[in-house]
Amino acid sequence: MTISEAALPAAAPATPVDQRWTPRLWGVLAVLCAVLFLDGLDVSMVGVALPSIGTELGLSTTSLQWIVNGYVLGYGGLLLLGGRTADLLGRRKVFLIALAVFAVASLVGGLVDDGTLLIATRFVKGLAAAFTAPTALSILTTTFHEGPARNRALSVFSVFGASGYSSGLILGGLLTSFGWRWTFLIPVPLAIGALVAGMALIPRDRPAAGGGHDLVGAATLTSGMLLAVYTVVSAPDRGWTDPLTLGSLLLSVALLAGFVVTEKRVRHPLIRLGILRTGTVIRANLSMIALFGSYLSFQFMMTLYLQNVLHWSPLRMALALLPAGLLVAFGSPFVGRLIDRYGTPRLLISSMTSLLLGYAWFLLTAGNAPHYAVTVLPTMLLLGGGFAFGFSSIMAQATQGIADSEQGLASGLVQTSGQVGAALVLAVLTALLTNGGAGTDFSGFHPGVNLVTGVALVGLLLNLVPLLNRRRPA
Repeated sequence: MTISEAALPAAAPATPVDQRWTPRLWGVLAVLCAVLFLDGLDVSMVGVALPSIGTELGLSTTSLQWIVNGYVLGYGGLLLLGGRTADLLGRRKVFLIALAVFAVASLVGGLVDDGTLLIATRFVKGLAAAFTAPTALSILTTTFHEGPARNRALSVFSVFGASGYSSGLILGGLLTSFGWRWTFLIPVPLAIGALVAGMALIPRDRPAAGGGHDLVGAATLTSGMLLAVYTVVSAPDRGWTDPLTLGSLLLSVALLAGFVVTEKRVRHPLIRLGILRTGTVIRANLSMIALFGSYLSFQFMMTLYLQNVLHWSPLRMALALLPAGLLVAFGSPFVGRLIDRYGTPRLLISSMTSLLLGYAWFLLTAGNAPHYAVTVLPTMLLLGGGFAFGFSSIMAQATQGIADSEQGLASGLVQTSGQVGAALVLAVLTALLTNGGAGTDFSGFHPGVNLVTGVALVGLLLNLVPLLNRRRPA
């Protein structure tokens, strides 16, 4: 999972000021990094455990995608509201409450025997993460002075998300060998430890003097996206012309239209729609949808294909996917230098090209029994490189030319687009897998790989056309 800058502070020192790193300051950074690490750990561990969960609880592919999408939609739907709530009620308070909710939801998820309740706990954890992620970043930027201290803290902070994701693959493979419930229960003591440390170390802060919530906007956006995903996933069974399918589709469109109307009229909107008039911002948001949508959907597919069809153990599958996570963890800190040298457009083209080649290579070489060295490893390296180049470049492009007062909005918006877009792509993928009879051989997964390849191609063309237009003579 990623973090949002939706709650950047309104004021900062006018000039960079060096700051002495006391043990307490290190402690605050450790708590914030631990929570980000925990988010990444949780997402990848549960992803590895999906086939085992489906087998024990008797869940179909359609139901399993809700374990992923429940979290993604809860997180993406309330991400911007989470940052605003932290400003209004106090960052420390919101952070600790959300972390406690995350711990409780993890405990309940590890104990339930019903698929619906399990999906509900994932949605609640997504809601909690929508408040912990932007609040953690806001605490960091208000605790560390602008300049060398904050840059150093941000570099350490950013590495922990990718490191947590990579660690979760290995830990998830090991824990699933003993039982999938451990992938839900292990985060509980970690969250409690971070909660206790946060209560002792995070300084108290005062809520904002003014402002307000956009609860109607948050409700219409989240409910509209949930209903849209539900419609796409359930349509193959009911039929696209079924009255219930058509009715739910119209209702989801009405809810999302209501969100747009609300954002135009409410005094304190979640999203100032005028920010979307900037071409680079629009391309950054669509590129994030292509990046997250294709990458998350492909990983979902691989967990089912490698374990259910090829009968790989959870640990073997986790090790197979690990190279991509390692490239993201170790490569992301160096992308900033490349952005300074080559600019975001070229890096985004490289990112989307790498993703496209990765999916296409798997499609061409997998056959019925893909060889690890020939198919899986090159695919993971291409995808890891594409994600490492793409995420940082998209975040940089999304905030270029944006006023300081709206930097938080721009970065929060692009990550919301990624989460919500990923949910929609995964919903379409699930519908294709259900119709294609996934579960017998690779032919059932063919439509899914075609989908993610097409999404990456659209992302490449989206970034390639503006660059080509610049080179044309007037």
